[in-house]
Amino acid sequence: MTEKRAQFATRLGVIATTVGSAVGLGNIWRFPYEAGVHGGGAFLLIDLFFVFVVGIPVVCAEFIIGRHTGLNVRGAFKALAPKRAWGVVGYMGLLSSILILSFYSVVAGWTMKYIALSLSDFDGINTVEGLHGQFDRFASSDWSPLVCTLLFLLANYLILARGVQKGIERMSNIMMPLLFVILAVFCVNSLMMPGAADGLKFLFSPDFSQVTPSVMIEAMGQAFFSLSLGLGCLITYSSYFRKETPLLRTAGTMAALDTLVAILAGVIIFPAVFTFGLQPEAGPRLVFEILPSVFCRMPGTMLWSTLFFVLLFVASLSSTISMSEICISYLTDELGMSRRKATVINIAVAMVLGSLCALSFGSLSGWKIFGMTLFNLFDYVSSNILLPLGGLLISLFVGWVLDRAVVRRELSPDGTRRGLLGARIVVFCLRYIAPVCIATVFVFGLGIVSL
Repeated sequence: MTEKRAQFATRLGVIATTVGSAVGLGNIWRFPYEAGVHGGGAFLLIDLFFVFVVGIPVVCAEFIIGRHTGLNVRGAFKALAPKRAWGVVGYMGLLSSILILSFYSVVAGWTMKYIALSLSDFDGINTVEGLHGQFDRFASSDWSPLVCTLLFLLANYLILARGVQKGIERMSNIMMPLLFVILAVFCVNSLMMPGAADGLKFLFSPDFSQVTPSVMIEAMGQAFFSLSLGLGCLITYSSYFRKETPLLRTAGTMAALDTLVAILAGVIIFPAVFTFGLQPEAGPRLVFEILPSVFCRMPGTMLWSTLFFVLLFVASLSSTISMSEICISYLTDELGMSRRKATVINIAVAMVLGSLCALSFGSLSGWKIFGMTLFNLFDYVSSNILLPLGGLLISLFVGWVLDRAVVRRELSPDGTRRGLLGARIVVFCLRYIAPVCIATVFVFGLGIVSL
């Protein structure tokens, strides 16, 4: 007898889990970095535009596939196009998920180390130069990053093994409100800084003179990657949706909350940047070197630094849970495994590959493939090839291949005029706008075309 497929129990659970799948380091670090590099307010407006015309339609496309079939990412395409080659999209999603889980868990493990360092006031180190050396020593060592990576993946296992409702949904219902509470606390603190006005002006006052074709492309990429599109986690999660879950409204709510997290991260970071005379385009160093130096200059260093890295940990954990669920759902659906066995296999593979990624900053730094360490190779293949290609194919499949009646029923089950209009807009974007935008990000990301 086939076991009845799990479902999310509540509307809050649907929102919390889907937002959690999207919210991650890309919101809290990547958006402020990209906005800092590309002029602040103008980048934000362009990003919002692409969230609307690319992000929400592709989210809807994944929701339609997942909820209509009630299957994993591979099984969904096999059911919808059994005699055609579209099943490769499912395999791409499975490969993407394990690659991203492996290298992403290394960075997430770093946040665990920095929670501990925050509790010790960074061992008395409070300058950017000193913190830079501290981070280099930690990342290039072997045992400490390796242990942090394995502990982080163990935390994933403890949640995932409990199932969809008792594990994923219950923890998302705790982690997402916690994340927004911590963001709100940080925002209040940042708005009290002397440089708050300059920081907010930079973020919210657009300077269109800085808008170039490269800024447009980066904004498209940010909108796409921030929502975790093309990976298949939204297909997987939506397979657990109830039939009464409104897909278009859920997609809009998810995109809005995901974007809100990125904006709040900007509100937190840019006042601090202008208060302490830092550069808004500081990049990856911002999280592990520059922001800790800011915390060291503030009253309550231990409190603020610990809260910040707890925030990063929560965001990372919610993302990696969704990545893991892609493979777990496939193993239970297609191979008939128990959930616990599928979870063990998924986490075990991630532990092996994640360990190699963690060591690629240390003893395996000289082990390179195509001139890249394993960490960088996994990042490049997933971010520059698999995700945009997956998003492009999903857009084309729902826009041009999938029966239009299925799209209408899923997006407007009651057949109201407003619902049908929303469905038409989504289909138009999936047919004509999203493929062009995603293809542009794809060719520039691979360096096929450059400006």
